[in-house]
Amino acid sequence: MKTKKTKVRNFHQAKWDEPVIFELSTKGERGILVPEAEKEIEECIGDGISAIPEQMRRKKPPALPEVAQMRVLKHFLHLSQHCLGADLNVDLGQGTCTMKYSPKVNEEFVRSPKVAELHPLQDESTVQGALEIMYKLDLYLREISGLDWFSFQPGGGSQAILAMASIIHAYHEWKEESPQRDEIITTIFSHPSDAAAAAVKGYKIITLYQGEDGLPEVEALKKAVSERTAGLLITNPEDTGIFNPRIAEFTKIVHNAGGLCGYDQANANGILGITRASEADFDMCFFNLHKTFSSPHGCGGPATGALGVRKEFKDFLPVPVVEYDEEKYFLNHDLPHTIGKVRSFLGVFPAVLRAYAWIMSLGAEGLKEVAHIAVLNNNYILEKVKKLRGASAPFAKGRHRIEQVRYSWQDLTKDTGVTTEDVTLRMADFGFHLWSSHHPFIVPQPFTIEPTESYSKEEIDEYLAGLERVIEEAYKDPEKVRNAPYSSVVHKIDHSTLDDPQKWAITWRAYLKKHKGQS
Repeated sequence: MKTKKTKVRNFHQAKWDEPVIFELSTKGERGILVPEAEKEIEECIGDGISAIPEQMRRKKPPALPEVAQMRVLKHFLHLSQHCLGADLNVDLGQGTCTMKYSPKVNEEFVRSPKVAELHPLQDESTVQGALEIMYKLDLYLREISGLDWFSFQPGGGSQAILAMASIIHAYHEWKEESPQRDEIITTIFSHPSDAAAAAVKGYKIITLYQGEDGLPEVEALKKAVSERTAGLLITNPEDTGIFNPRIAEFTKIVHNAGGLCGYDQANANGILGITRASEADFDMCFFNLHKTFSSPHGCGGPATGALGVRKEFKDFLPVPVVEYDEEKYFLNHDLPHTIGKVRSFLGVFPAVLRAYAWIMSLGAEGLKEVAHIAVLNNNYILEKVKKLRGASAPFAKGRHRIEQVRYSWQDLTKDTGVTTEDVTLRMADFGFHLWSSHHPFIVPQPFTIEPTESYSKEEIDEYLAGLERVIEEAYKDPEKVRNAPYSSVVHKIDHSTLDDPQKWAITWRAYLKKHKGQS
């Protein structure tokens, strides 16, 4: 039992040896019998198949699982009991992903049939309310960022970065400089998607590494820029949680070289109302509505990467954009230099609605308070973690961080042999999640904590007590930690499968072909 003395509560997670749903399939089993079309309907629209060109028709029906309702219900409830998250536990340990609490009133809004049953092909006259919310959220994000126009088409942060890289490419193509400008500059502690999305567009990537203070150096940037520079894609604060106070100097250097600057603000919890993209002279930026602005992160979705640009680049945005002519809201598809589409339609409207409701409920002062509390929570944890035996916070010694910190268990590993993965799995035994880092592992034995503004001091102390308990065990009985977990469904991962593309199977059909020898 959790007490004020121990703080760490007893925990044991339900564990089901649950097959994938295809293995639960029984031929002929049904959850519901779909009625056949009435004769009058069939006479009017046909049988629903004949109108499809023959070359587009399947030769045989898809191999979908055939499962009864009760079995489907049990299957997904079993899987849900394998999960933890912000609604179940103190979920501080997902740095760079802002796993924050979403007010449940916002869930009521998005589950309304008026939202859930919207169709992207409805006539504009029937979706004026939805378009109004998109338009007004655009106005709010203009105030928050200082930029001039937003698109909600990108389906997440990486897609928004791809859109920024596409705008950079289209702009230089319009200027007839595209063949020459083939390099994008980023930093090692920016989100990896900043480099990856630019590489997808065919750019060569120049990566700036950190100096002694953990920040990319101005002199290194000066050496990197040239007549080949197309742009800068950078995260600030970077994934170390360190804010680069020289960021305006960075954008000035790139602009002087003829490049454009894109600001990755996927995690903006610590800077709302404090600093804006326009104040550092960025040409474009994006926010993740499914992180900072209320929507649950949801393992990659439902997501929206809200893409903002200066007015000079409005005509390069993906189409359509939502506009207002003083009488009605409408979709404008006519932008002369548009990059086209980065996905179908306008992204995920429920994420847009949650963000709108969240901003409306907080107001300008409330948004600023979010940043204050997120930074306060983060620096409270920083001071506590630095006192843990075996833990350290590389770079920026003695300085505060913004919304997260990338810590290191390097000393713990040297002392006990216990690694970040071991600590993570033992934390799961107490109902906690600890995240390590995305690649590259510049910080040895990394772990990243991002408390956001959602958690109270009591909850943070409970999480820290879990860390203290695991570290105490690591020094007294390292084997106990290395053999974890004992009461959680998580397990040690065999990375050989992840490292070998020949073993990857992202669908059941691919799995059967690769591992079962079935066609």
